[in-house]
Amino acid sequence: MPYTTVISAEELQAHIDDPVWVVIDCRFTLTDPAAGQRAYDEGHIPGARYMHLDDDLAAPVTENTGRHPLPDPDLLAKKLGELGIDNATQVVAYDDTFGAMASRLWWLLRWLGHDNVALLDGGLPAWIRKKMPLTPDVPAIEKKTFTPSIRHDMVLDMQGMEAVVASGDNVIIDARAEERFSGEVEPLDKIAGHIPGARNLPFEDNLDLDGTFMDKDEIVDLYKEFIGDKDSEHVVMMCGSGVTACHNLVAMEIAGLQGAKLYAGSWSEWITDSNHPIGTGE
Repeated sequence: MPYTTVISAEELQAHIDDPVWVVIDCRFTLTDPAAGQRAYDEGHIPGARYMHLDDDLAAPVTENTGRHPLPDPDLLAKKLGELGIDNATQVVAYDDTFGAMASRLWWLLRWLGHDNVALLDGGLPAWIRKKMPLTPDVPAIEKKTFTPSIRHDMVLDMQGMEAVVASGDNVIIDARAEERFSGEVEPLDKIAGHIPGARNLPFEDNLDLDGTFMDKDEIVDLYKEFIGDKDSEHVVMMCGSGVTACHNLVAMEIAGLQGAKLYAGSWSEWITDSNHPIGTGE
C-alpha cells in the first residue's frame, strides 16, 4: 500500500531497508541556509539523502519572484533521479520542524505527477523520541530515471492570483504566523501584511501537541470553518514563499479535501508589484 500523506516513525522503520523506498532529509533554516546540511552531516535517518530548499527545491530568485520560486521541473526530475528516485519509488520526506519544510518536497513530487510520497509524521523529533537510530553515514546511491508528468492545475502564478483576488470567488488561506499575517512583524519580507480577503490559518494549527497531524475528523472540522460550502477546488493556499503553505495542503489531503491550489510565489512575490493591494490586521 503506498503512503501518500503521512507515515509514522514505526512504519518507516519497518521499511528502512526496502530497496524501492527513499528517505529525503529536508531540514532547513531560513536564517541560516547551511544549517540543514550541517545537521544532516552530523546525523540523519539511515539511508536518507539530503535536499536543500534553496538549491534543490526552488529556482534562483529574481527581482520579480518570491523567495522560493518553483524549480525547473526537468532539473528537479534530474536531481530526483540522481538521488535514486524513479516513478515507482516510495518517497518519505522529513525535517525537524514537523513538516514545515518537508511538505514542500511532498507538494513538488505531486506536482510532478508522483503520488507515492509521505511526510514522516512528527518529523525527526518523533523519530528521536522513539529512540530510533541516526547515522552520519552517506548511503550508496543507484541512480534512476524520474520522468515528470506535470499537473499544471495545482499551481497559480501571479497573474492567476490577481484573477482570484479580483473575482472574490475563492477562499484564500495564508499559512504564516498570525503576527506576520496581520502585519505586526515581518522578519523575512520587505513589506508586512497580507493579500486582502485572505484568511489566516497558521500551519501549526494542523498539529497535535506532540507535533503529529491531528486526526482526520479534526482536520475536516478545522478546514470546513474556513471553506464553508465552497468546493476545495476553490481554495488557494499561500504563505511567505510557497513552502509552509504546502503543510496546509497535506492537511487538506488527509481530510479528503482535494483540489486546492498553491500560489507558489506567495506573499514575497505579491509584494514585488507596488500596484498590488495590501491588507493589515485580522
